[in-house]
Amino acid sequence: MKAIRCKTYGPPSMLVLEDVANLKPGKREVLVNVKACGVNFPDTLIIQGLYQFKPQLPFTPGSDVSGVVKAVGEEIEQLHVGDEVFGFVAHGAMAEEVLIPANACFPKPPQMDFPIAASFMMAYGTSFHALKDRAKLQKGETLLVLGASGGVGLAAVELGKRMGAHVIAAASSDEKLELCRQYGADETINYSTEDLKSTIKALTHKKGVDVIYDPVGGDYSESAFRGMAWNGRYLVVGFASGHIPKLPLNLPLLKGASVVGVFWGGFAMGQPKENMRNTKILMQWYAEGKLRPHIDKLYELKDAPKALKAMMQRKVKGKLVIDVRHEI
Repeated sequence: MKAIRCKTYGPPSMLVLEDVANLKPGKREVLVNVKACGVNFPDTLIIQGLYQFKPQLPFTPGSDVSGVVKAVGEEIEQLHVGDEVFGFVAHGAMAEEVLIPANACFPKPPQMDFPIAASFMMAYGTSFHALKDRAKLQKGETLLVLGASGGVGLAAVELGKRMGAHVIAAASSDEKLELCRQYGADETINYSTEDLKSTIKALTHKKGVDVIYDPVGGDYSESAFRGMAWNGRYLVVGFASGHIPKLPLNLPLLKGASVVGVFWGGFAMGQPKENMRNTKILMQWYAEGKLRPHIDKLYELKDAPKALKAMMQRKVKGKLVIDVRHEI
C-alpha cells in the first residue's frame, strides 16, 4: 500500500509518498481501507518532533480517518468487513490502509460522507469535551473562542451556540470572522486590528467572559485571561501559534478563575465509555442537521505535504481533508 512517510523530523517538504507493507489487525484492532483523512494542526507538530509524543521514525502521520473495514481482530464483534466507519489513531492515517483500535472506531452514519466523517471526530470531539466536560459551559454564559475559524475553533463556536452560550469569536481577519458569524458567533474580535483585552471588556460591559477556549496560545493568551469574568474557566486546548505562553498566577487568584487542560486524545483513550456518550450526542446533532462541518479544501494523498504546509501558514478556514477514495 502507499503511505505518506516521515523519515526524519522536519517541515512537510521532507515527507515522502512510498510503498509500505500491508497491515494485519491485532486482536482488538480494525483494519480499514482509508477513504479520507482529516488534517489537524498537531500533525504539523508531530512531523517536526514538537508534539508531546514522538513516534518512532519512520512513521505515517494523520489521526482523523474514515473508510471501509477490510479485516477485524479476533476479539471484535461489533464491526464487520464492509462496514463504513470513522475513527482516530495517534498516527498512521495518511495512507491507503490504517489500523484503528476497536474503542476508537465507530460506524459511520449513512448520511455522512467520507470527507465529512474524516473531518469530524477530532474537531468536534475535542471541542465538545472541552465545553461540556472541562468547562461545564452553562446556557447564558459568555464563551470566547480564540483561533475561531480553525478546525477546533469553528467547532467550538458552533457547539457553544448549540449549548446556549453567547459566543464571541476572535480571529486574525475579517474574512475568517465572517465564517464564524455563519456558524453562530454573536460578536467578533479581529485581534490583528483590535486590542483583545479592551474589546472583550467593551463587548461584555466590563463583566468579562465566563469561558475562554484557547487552541492558539502565544501572545493573546494573557490578554484574553485579563478579560476573564469572576469564576471563569480558561481552556488550554493547544498552541497553534507555536509558542507556549507563561501566565502570571496572580490572575487566576484575583479572578477566582480556573486554568483547565484539555487533552481529548487522552480522554478518548482513557475514558472510552464517556467518549462514546459524547460521540453519540454529536452524531445525533449531526443527523438532525444541527452541526455542519466546514471543509476548506480536499487534497489527494500525494499532496498531503501541501495540505500540512497550508495548515502551518494559517491559510485554513475549518478543515482540510486528504481524499483517498480514488487512489486505492
